Amino acid sequence: MENATRTVKLRGSGLDFEVLTGDTIIGPAIERGAWEEHETRLFLAHLRPGARVVDLGANVGWFTVHAMLAGCEVHAFEPVPWIADVLERNARTAERAGFGRAIVHRAAAGSVRGTARIALANSNFGDNRLLDVRAERPADMGTGREIEIAVERVDDHVRGPVSVLKIDTQGSEWHALQGARELLEASPRIALLLEFWPYALRGATPEELIAHLAERGFTIGKATAAPYPMSAARIVRQARDRDPVKGGLDLYGTRGLPFHVGSTLDYARAQWRSWREAR
Repeated sequence: MENATRTVKLRGSGLDFEVLTGDTIIGPAIERGAWEEHETRLFLAHLRPGARVVDLGANVGWFTVHAMLAGCEVHAFEPVPWIADVLERNARTAERAGFGRAIVHRAAAGSVRGTARIALANSNFGDNRLLDVRAERPADMGTGREIEIAVERVDDHVRGPVSVLKIDTQGSEWHALQGARELLEASPRIALLLEFWPYALRGATPEELIAHLAERGFTIGKATAAPYPMSAARIVRQARDRDPVKGGLDLYGTRGLPFHVGSTLDYARAQWRSWREAR
């Protein structure tokens, strides 16, 4: 069943956390103890009690709940109804335990308010993708269901400033950013986590997306154990060098905040990796 779940213990907090039964990626990773370890570490580095966080493509709430555990207020967007139900329950569990606050928006983040079709993944329940009008289901997803979901502008629901913006919307990142222009303008000190997947990107070229962030003052690099600032051209080149379907990069950026948040050793590792990859 699409809404069947099982409960696991969230490492470090002991909270009960629901994951989707049948999911082959996110649920098993959380059950093993962690999901997107490098991204999570960078995310947590910029959180403080009372900070405000926006989580676009929240899925079952891994990042949302971790922000709540840090005492933050979170606006979480998730368009698939039964996944949003799980997100809501996980957020309420954290609230009852005395951690943070979450507002769940049962919609995709987009550039205009309305509705859209979303193609549902068959096994990786974090790979549900919005479709352009009259667009066919992506061939790599195989056959499967499509449903209609709500689309909302972040700017219609969240007023800045915010401390962290996380966007993992399976190709709709450009549209999400266009609907959050006012939020970004009101947030001079902000950290960003963004999935950059040229194959699935809608509404802009990969070059336009990275240029958009650079023009708005973001220092950007890959979300790794030792991230380092990268030029727009270097980011696009590395993404395009990967498998076009399975490739893509998880990006990390800051504006008005320190980019390096680890130890001196982490900084040295980042400098070495930057030099090695440039050769």
